[in-house]
Amino acid sequence: MLAGYAARVNPESVGQLLSAFVAITPLDPSQPDDAPARLEHIDAIESCYSVAGEESYVLLVRVPSPRALEELLQLIRTTANVRTRSTIILQTFYDGRQLVP
Repeated sequence: MLAGYAARVNPESVGQLLSAFVAITPLDPSQPDDAPARLEHIDAIESCYSVAGEESYVLLVRVPSPRALEELLQLIRTTANVRTRSTIILQTFYDGRQLVP
């Protein structure tokens, strides 16, 4: 069953030269778990995944530079009241594989 059609843009061709996974964890677990809703307006966040493990969510982010990543991390921390842990992506070998029924 098809879920839709979409054009895939190469992030580097539009100036997004740095990609990273950013794991986030709430600073205060007693507060509402609404980080995805608080962060959904930030264009640099391409995807948000709920995960099992120490962190609560993993974000895929794309930015033009290390300085832009630093600014984005600060924005994420203050907007969602979370702690971050970043992993910079050096190379992508495959992405967006299609399921074959």
